[in-house]
Amino acid sequence: MRPAWAEISLDRLIQNYRLLSAAAGESGLIAVVKANAYGHGTLACAHALANAGAAWLGVTNAEEAIAVRATCPGARILVMSGLWEHEAEGAIEHRLTPVVWEPAHLEWLDAATREKQCATQSVAVHLEIDTGMARQGVRLADLPSFLERMQAAKALSLEGVMTHFHSPELLDGEATAAQMARLDAAMEIISARGFRPTVIHAGNSATVLANDGARSIGELAAKYGASAMLRPGLSLYGYPPRVSGEGASTEANELQPVLAWKTRVVSLRTIEAGESAGYNATFRAGRPSRLALLPVGYADGMNRLLSNRGEVLVRGQRAPIVGRISMDLTIVDVTDIPAVEMGDEVVLIGKQGTEQISAYDFADLAGTIPYEVLCNISARVRRVTLNASEDDV
Repeated sequence: MRPAWAEISLDRLIQNYRLLSAAAGESGLIAVVKANAYGHGTLACAHALANAGAAWLGVTNAEEAIAVRATCPGARILVMSGLWEHEAEGAIEHRLTPVVWEPAHLEWLDAATREKQCATQSVAVHLEIDTGMARQGVRLADLPSFLERMQAAKALSLEGVMTHFHSPELLDGEATAAQMARLDAAMEIISARGFRPTVIHAGNSATVLANDGARSIGELAAKYGASAMLRPGLSLYGYPPRVSGEGASTEANELQPVLAWKTRVVSLRTIEAGESAGYNATFRAGRPSRLALLPVGYADGMNRLLSNRGEVLVRGQRAPIVGRISMDLTIVDVTDIPAVEMGDEVVLIGKQGTEQISAYDFADLAGTIPYEVLCNISARVRRVTLNASEDDV
């Protein structure tokens, strides 16, 4: 097989989940496994998390949810980005819990229950409130009319209410407090219409890892007789969000990266001073140089912005990327690393010896975020799951 793979430590994933559960206190967790579990492999991660006690799993759409249902028959699965017209039947058939905010969502689900002749069956939904993100969710001004339509859809049950914070990393900021106030106002309207949701959820990894981060959500939920939940994603996979302000919990320091991305040296050559390497000759050797070729490129998720800037680990040492990263190949300079041979293991993300390169390191050089780095590791990079006895990442 092509020598490019990602090792996924399920033991680290479970350990991270337990740390986050402890940090959340009395609040429950929705373990977010959308977008191929942030590049880690949805099915393996969802199965491991469900076995570790995760009652709820969060995915993007019905297609992801149906795949997860096959491996996690007992889990509650939240479809976080809503439904499209012909997904309603699948949501009902596979016992999914869709997030709703458009009247069309209600119409599609209501019609699907009638078509399946299960109008007496209660289909649980979670209503998203737009408290300032202006992305998904019902705006407060539109909430009364939306609730009227919901009351008309007799087969639908409002189990949960949720919102999405736009700046949870600002631990001492006012933005989240303002959004919480809007969510409280929405709950007043919802309660006044006779709805009694049993779950209220908001917040992501930053909220879980902030000291008392879950407190305000828990207090709001208790006010309306509901349970509180939070939705960690990135931190499950070992990367605590960078927060601003005081109040980060100690659990953030104990999280372990779940993924290590590796390849091998597939070719070696020596070039003379003045010779170029890669497209458009963006690198010219200032001395006789030994170059190693790696079978990974931007089609695998190696961001092209790492050209002539990034590093990899070879024999426990850092080797600079030279020349432009191409679609399938990357060149690194191993002149200062003795005895590099074809077949040597190369670490792109992970640890080798005493050196370590993280998704944050890649992101900083490319001017992006670790979410994108991890999610962009493409499907042709095979995922290999490890257990504790094999885990040397």
